[in-house]
Formats: sequence, structure tokens, C-alpha cells
Amino acid sequence: MIQIQDLKVSVWEKQILNWVSLEFELGKNYCLLGKNGSGKSTLSSVLMWHPKYEVTSGSISINGEDLLEMEPNERSNAWIFLSFQNIPEIKGVKLSEYLRTIFNISEKGKNPEFADLSPFIFKRFIKKHMQELQIDEAFLDRDLNVWFSGGEKRKIEILQMKLIGPKYIILDEIDSGLDLDAFKTVASMLQSLSSPENSIIIITHYFTILEYIDVDKVFVMKAWNIVKEWGKELAQEISESGFGEV
Repeated sequence: MIQIQDLKVSVWEKQILNWVSLEFELGKNYCLLGKNGSGKSTLSSVLMWHPKYEVTSGSISINGEDLLEMEPNERSNAWIFLSFQNIPEIKGVKLSEYLRTIFNISEKGKNPEFADLSPFIFKRFIKKHMQELQIDEAFLDRDLNVWFSGGEKRKIEILQMKLIGPKYIILDEIDSGLDLDAFKTVASMLQSLSSPENSIIIITHYFTILEYIDVDKVFVMKAWNIVKEWGKELAQEISESGFGEV
């Protein structure tokens, strides 16, 4: 479980999160709603450690351990995955080598005796996952995300999730940069990842993705704090009446 208690965060000495408290439990899915600037993406960045944000008060723990004391790689090794709102393109890094590296690291996190897969064996191993996601194998020889479409970049993110099996999957506005058809495809693929062994945390100010991924609890952020929480019916209520009444 991830537990956030009375969290206060500032950037350049300006307060941007104020007494935020909430929990994410494995086996349950969540939605974090709010207008632009309400603090949703800030919270996700703090969870994964972004250097520009300073935690001035409060705590974050994962399975009883202090998350704020962990480096970014340690948070990743604690099985937290954060999707990019805007996925970067990285020239000079082959997709195949990037995926093989994160897979080998994650497997060693589960079993220190794990022997790294060679490039040849890894390409054979990953083939079935790429077929499931309808990703052409030719992408493995391309630079990471360079000249990929929005939908292709999202598919590669989902491929990463399949490879490393994160416990807490934070989706920060995954509809960003997708046309309608690509969004439907990506949302359906994400739905297939949901299981009792993980928790999907959806950050959005739209509601379409909730038609594909069932959530157990909805949190609403306003003015850098959680102002309301309820079951999935809360999202339907806001979808119909807007954030003004919250």
C-alpha cells in the first residue's frame, strides 16, 4: 500500500500541494480528477521524485517503508511505474537495448540469481508481447520513440509495463497526443493489465478512459488538495455537472 499523509510540497518557494492525504491499495484502481493546475501531475512527480519539487511536510510510505528516502531507481524497484504525459524521444538509444535493460534489471529485482538475457534470446522472448500489442518487430531497431506516433509511443509504454510488471501503475493523462482510434486501442490494452496484483492510478480531467478501466475510488483535487473522495459514481456526477459543484 502507498500511504500519503498530510503532504505539503513547494516549488521555488511557492506552495503547490497542501495537506494531501490518500491511500492506494493493491488490487484496487483509482482515479484522480481535477482541472488543469489542481496538483494532479505534481503529486505523481513527487511520488517518483522530481528534483524541482520540495516536500516541506508530511510523509509517503510504501509497504511501511519511507518512500521519500528512496532514490528514483529505488522507487522504480519498489514497483512504481509512472507514464509520461509527454513521452520523450531519445536518439542513440535503440528500443531493443532499452527494453532488454529494464527487463533484466526488473527480473534481478525479483530474483538476484537471474541471468541477463542476451540480445538474441531477448528478441525471441519479446516477440509474443509485441504481437499482442500489434507492434512491428522492426521498431526494435529504431531509436527510442524517435518519430513514433502518439499511439505507437503509448504502446511502447504498455510494452514496458508488461515486461516489468509494476505494482502501482500511474497513468498521467495517457490520452495526451492520441486520436480517438489510438486512444480506444491503448485504453483497451491498459484494461487487460488490470489485476488483483496491481493498482492502476488514473490521472485525468477527462472521463472517457473510465469507460474502459473500472475504478474503485475517485479522488478530486482542487486548489492543491483532495476536496472529495467517493466511489466511481463520483466521476459520473462530475462528468454530468462539472467541477464547479465539488
